[in-house]
Amino acid sequence: MASSAVDVESGSARRSGSGSVKEEPGPVAEKGTPVGGGSPESASVLSAPGDHTHRTLKSRHIQLIGIGGTIGTALYVQIGRGLMNGGPASLFMAFTLWCSVILAVTLCMAEMVTYLPISSPFIRFAGRYVDEAFGFAAGWNFFVFEAAMVPFEITACNVIIHYWSDIVPPGGVIAIIIVLYGLINVLAVKWYGEVEFWAALGKMLLIVGLLIFTFIVMLGGNPLHDRFGFRFWREPGAFAELYHTGALGRFMGFLQCLISASFTIAGPDYVSMAAGECENPRRVMPRAFNAVFYRLTAFFVLGSLAVGILVPYDDEEMRRAFESGAPGAAASPYVVAMNRLQIRTLPDIVNAMVLTAAFSAGNSYVYCASRSLYGMALEGKAPRLFLRCTPAGVPVYAVALVLLIALLAFLQVSNDAAVVLQWFVNLVTASQLINFSVMSLTYLRFHAALKAQAVDRRSLPYRAMLQPYAAWYALSGTFVMTFVGGYMVFLPGNWDVPTFLFSYTMIAVCPILYIGWKLYHKTRIFSAEEIDLKKNLDEIDAYERSYVPSKPSNFFDRLLDWVFG
Repeated sequence: MASSAVDVESGSARRSGSGSVKEEPGPVAEKGTPVGGGSPESASVLSAPGDHTHRTLKSRHIQLIGIGGTIGTALYVQIGRGLMNGGPASLFMAFTLWCSVILAVTLCMAEMVTYLPISSPFIRFAGRYVDEAFGFAAGWNFFVFEAAMVPFEITACNVIIHYWSDIVPPGGVIAIIIVLYGLINVLAVKWYGEVEFWAALGKMLLIVGLLIFTFIVMLGGNPLHDRFGFRFWREPGAFAELYHTGALGRFMGFLQCLISASFTIAGPDYVSMAAGECENPRRVMPRAFNAVFYRLTAFFVLGSLAVGILVPYDDEEMRRAFESGAPGAAASPYVVAMNRLQIRTLPDIVNAMVLTAAFSAGNSYVYCASRSLYGMALEGKAPRLFLRCTPAGVPVYAVALVLLIALLAFLQVSNDAAVVLQWFVNLVTASQLINFSVMSLTYLRFHAALKAQAVDRRSLPYRAMLQPYAAWYALSGTFVMTFVGGYMVFLPGNWDVPTFLFSYTMIAVCPILYIGWKLYHKTRIFSAEEIDLKKNLDEIDAYERSYVPSKPSNFFDRLLDWVFG
């Protein structure tokens, strides 16, 4: 692989993909060091300020990475809690509504990232298009979100494994998973891409299989020959009452389902974080973002419909499983339905696949957290130590810090698993919504800059539909839900200090980060006319001119590239 070509004066970098790259005369760094023809080992030098990651992720990797980060245990297990709170109709409507919000966020990210596919794009865009202080707050909020999700998924993996047996102590399981994450993420990024590709493919097959399972059993294809159809929408009903009775109780049930959806459904952030390590990004990224819409529809909208068909919202087995913190997929509506229908073996298969989903999701969070930290270091918003990369282009110290945070999963050894899981859920829900708000606001400034600087949007590699209205819709929905997420602690008799702190801590921390950086560095909000739309653009254009696609080495690789290319 060719090495990075780094312009020390401007901080730009011309990086190769796995394909061959036409040789161009490189710039000369300070002290007479040639940059264009250096060896890959030069990428580990801290004094070079450019981007030293490598563009080795293929189209099929990018397509599946979005699925890998999006689908975790929440879609298979935690979705049952939403069903209990609001009923099948509320769950379906809430997930459908929130998918439209995430689609709007996706449109924002797609247009910006395909225009400038750099490492940690939306974090760096926030600082360039809005305010440097805004980028600082956005970057650290995203890092906290991704890093906190790592111990969440590790804890989930441990719980899932104990579905079969308690013979392995929790500490041992947690240690093994952290070591595996370390090995996968310290190797070259292409190995991370391969692991995520196959794990995400398994997740996709699982949810497709569960949707087919739902269709078959609801029509009577089960050991009981029970053709139940939409029975549970009538008995006990389509809407559950929460906290109150009547219309208010049904609305609060719907609201709780919407909160559940806001944590469960994601996507554009995981696709965009891989932009800086993607081969031929302006061709690959638009297709990856377009695929988000189909994933949202198939996995989340149909998934929420399926669980409402399979299980009544007042099912005692499911309620007991959640209340007792039952291990693994025992609380999954799919497993509950299989037990009710006396279907054997399938629950074990589902549990095994859910374990894969949880492991893969945690692996994605390690990647995204480390790359967000690396992106902030590139912009001077994190210590320069995190710029150090291995010869394979992996920001090794950034990965190491994320793995240290992953040690929080050992809290499960002395605390109830369900309590630990809920703490992490509450913390990251607000952070995720703040991230989406940041993306939407950043796009509005990007859109304004294009207009003010007479840049025709039709000239962009990807022009999103319904803009800027989609961005305003996304910003409104995500901003409001940021504050709604922990509302239940204010209801009579529901006050809980840990829940309050975990629900609203990041809402308080982000303004503090913003104001602190702004006062210290005396930054200001950029006007549309002065927003820099050209920075790093030359390096992307140069990469496109010099890029030559690599040829698959065998028939199997050619087949995968054809299917997912």
